Amino acid sequence: MGRRPAGCILAVALLCGAMAANAGDPRFAVASAHPLATAAGYRVFENGGNACDAAITVAAVLAVVEPYSSGLGGGGFFLLHDAASGSQVMIDAREVAPSAVRPALFFDDAGRPRAGASVRGGLAAAIPGLPAAIDHLARRCAKLPLHSTLAPAIALARDGFAVDPRYVRIAQMREKFLQEAAGAGVFLDNGRAPGPGHVLRQPDLAVTLQRIGREGAARAFYRGTVAEGMVRTVNAAGGVWQSADLEAYRVVERVPQRFRYRGATITAAALPSAGGVALAQAFGMLAHLDPGDIHETGTAHLVVEVLRRAFRDRLALGDPDHAAVPLAELLDGGRLRVEAAGIDRRRASSLAPPVSDGTGPGSGNTTHFSIIDREGNRVAATLTINLLFGSGLVAQGTGVLLNNQMDDFTLCPDLANSFRLRGGEANAMAPGKRPLSSMTPAFVEDDKGVLVLGAPGGSRIISQVLLAALEYLRHPVVDLKRLVALPRYHHQYWPDRVEIEPEGFSAEWRAAMERMGHRLHVVNRRWGNMQAVFQPRGDGAAQAASDPRGGDVAWY
Repeated sequence: MGRRPAGCILAVALLCGAMAANAGDPRFAVASAHPLATAAGYRVFENGGNACDAAITVAAVLAVVEPYSSGLGGGGFFLLHDAASGSQVMIDAREVAPSAVRPALFFDDAGRPRAGASVRGGLAAAIPGLPAAIDHLARRCAKLPLHSTLAPAIALARDGFAVDPRYVRIAQMREKFLQEAAGAGVFLDNGRAPGPGHVLRQPDLAVTLQRIGREGAARAFYRGTVAEGMVRTVNAAGGVWQSADLEAYRVVERVPQRFRYRGATITAAALPSAGGVALAQAFGMLAHLDPGDIHETGTAHLVVEVLRRAFRDRLALGDPDHAAVPLAELLDGGRLRVEAAGIDRRRASSLAPPVSDGTGPGSGNTTHFSIIDREGNRVAATLTINLLFGSGLVAQGTGVLLNNQMDDFTLCPDLANSFRLRGGEANAMAPGKRPLSSMTPAFVEDDKGVLVLGAPGGSRIISQVLLAALEYLRHPVVDLKRLVALPRYHHQYWPDRVEIEPEGFSAEWRAAMERMGHRLHVVNRRWGNMQAVFQPRGDGAAQAASDPRGGDVAWY
């Protein structure tokens, strides 16, 4: 490990600056999945930036310190609220399938899926969206220059940072994968998973970030030497990228999914996120069912049943720019009332399975951050490279770790992705198309104030946000730390089972659910890493809380 690098000194300064900023002004809040990112976000406010500036900084720092979760080689969704106008917009920075892709590439001559083709190597990688989103935010709503808001990430990539136990644990899980992947050895220590305190330096990534800050993403990332390095690396590993795919990439501004529930307004990501649609359906059904405590078995049964139906309807969803999605029908109030009426309050439903069980479960990661600034502007952003360390490809000379987002497309109806999710024709793989996602950044507004939240967790993101929103709306006093720590359960239509965390559910609770006909599956570890901020009505101080599952830090 040797001498402490400048990056570590910067980290200490950022932490001190964050706490000082909090002491001086309680009107803003940042919650992210890493203390270095949270601290950098607070420093932006100290330097006169707004929520968009802080979002750029936090996203860029997370790309450096959480390379297993997000990065310049990935994408995501940003949900923005402008306090002055009251307007809200979703920035869709989802990855895009390359123009030369075709489903046949993922199957062998006998028609069998090629093992690992959608999760490892060049075919797994879609065209990244995060750099375009950062650049778009800088031009759309930021106050500070891009080179300034990227400076903390540049310093951490160049000078390094000491990896934490979470990084060590994930690197150990993916050690063999990283040893075999092109260029991914940068995330190891002499070819092995590092120990705590190992200083991770990413000088090539620092140079790429510098170029983006100086020239903008269109010139510095989607064209020129960085783009050439990505195309060369991806295609050497079996991919089919073309320079024109990168040059053509654009973020899309979309109208968020917005709906009312018992006096509250809920805003969430729109398609190609399945999350906002699922939330609108779930709350639309629950409005007719009078749920209570989410962990009382009667309410848990109802939540499971509405999730079962929402995830069944997920089969009809896809990129709205490439597929006809029956959204009006799926969200029709009369239909949701009928669906709610069909739920037996004492017995689990038995819905026909979509197809055979398909592939087994996979592990994945994503990241989320939530921000509110002095003026009341807010950002909820969920970012990803899909599975841990993405495709494993680091583009030559760029430091950019590429995603494996092609796994989120539907290759065929009876083949599930790594989260055991199936899709329909609307999510079929096609050139220029964005794969369906479960990422669900959200705002919840009621008489108490506004809650900004989101989480990683693959398909379980949707149930996490649903449970947290229900719990928030049920109580007159907001206990944000309790909200992000509550035990979680999940149902996604198929496989037909209720997944529960290993802690927080008594034997009596489990027995009661099983008596109603639910098949319980205890997951071997807790999931998610929710990041939430809350701004009360009036002059109250903003609050932030990070999920204890991630061992993370939030200041307010």
